[in-house]
Amino acid sequence: MEPLLGFVIVSSIFAIGDIVSIKSKSLLSVLFVASVFYLIGFWTIFPADINTIAQVQGVGAMMIPVLITHMGTLLNTRQLIDQWKTVIITIVALVGVGVLVYGVGGFIFGREVAIAASPPIAGGVVAGLIMSEAATAINRPELAVLATLLVVVQGFIGYPLASFCLTREARKILSGEIVTDNAVSQSAAAEEKARFKLPQLAEDLQTPFVLIAKVAVVAYLAVLLANAIPGTPIHPYVMTLIIGVIAGEIGLLETDILTKGNAFGFGILALMAIIMTNLNQATPEMLAGLLAPMFGCLILGAIGIAIGSSIVGKFLGLSIEMSTAIGVSALFGFPGTFILSHEAAKAATTSPEGRQKVLDHILPKMLVAGFMTVTIASVVMAGIFANWL
Repeated sequence: MEPLLGFVIVSSIFAIGDIVSIKSKSLLSVLFVASVFYLIGFWTIFPADINTIAQVQGVGAMMIPVLITHMGTLLNTRQLIDQWKTVIITIVALVGVGVLVYGVGGFIFGREVAIAASPPIAGGVVAGLIMSEAATAINRPELAVLATLLVVVQGFIGYPLASFCLTREARKILSGEIVTDNAVSQSAAAEEKARFKLPQLAEDLQTPFVLIAKVAVVAYLAVLLANAIPGTPIHPYVMTLIIGVIAGEIGLLETDILTKGNAFGFGILALMAIIMTNLNQATPEMLAGLLAPMFGCLILGAIGIAIGSSIVGKFLGLSIEMSTAIGVSALFGFPGTFILSHEAAKAATTSPEGRQKVLDHILPKMLVAGFMTVTIASVVMAGIFANWL
């Protein structure tokens, strides 16, 4: 198979996945559709190294630290401060995942299965990749496949549960049962101006090449720093996230830098493709054997999220529905947090004013929740759990 044909196949798989995801309103995710194509392909006509043939395997592996650094530049600390209740709920929700999946799941399915399953349930692709790499390093291909499959199927529990909770929350808002808290810090703009920022490059110098080179250099230095600290428990990918946040905050890197450099789309395609590589080891027999631990751990994780988020949410003055929706965002992240918030508002009322009132209350919380779980907390969690395998 020629490299170009391989790339046509790989890119077409994700293109079809995108179309199906849009038409199904994200009920069927891009990753789920792609995984079905990859599995059928590997069991029939695909060569096991199709991603290598398509030249995306090496690119995807190289782009992981660059993409995570880019993710760090998306962090808005002002928004996190304004939504501090949401941040606390997401952290406690992921603790709930760890307790139930690692504790109960470890007793039922085995310690290594529980370790490999916890971070992907708590987050998304990056957490799944970290655990897949850790499992591959100890020659446990079935655990790598499990981590991949959990990233693929978690939305089937997350989407309907979050949709139910957000719709109930929206109706309570409109009935007056819930008092909204839409206050925004009036000093935010002043604080943003007062914050230290490095001098920015002139706009004409912010070319795609310059922007890509900047984020690549910062990502490489972050990996070097993680590897230079002897005995550090910090995973290199976690370090790239931390450095990316700092670099974005001080203005060393532009916010959403890879998108501005016209490189994010290709980078994320390569990233999603390499997580599918693990499926070339998933025989029908292995897949059948993984169904019980996969769905068992996923159900335990959802229960842990619901318990942890609802309990702490009650103490913070949020409803059970809102708290649970915030925690469950770990199972899908953005853009699901955006889509489900709008769908809940539409389901609750036809009034534009009513919909806006609902969105003003739930959308900021859901956006911050999805970022905290998928982008930050689960990556840190995976960096810790990877050392336990």
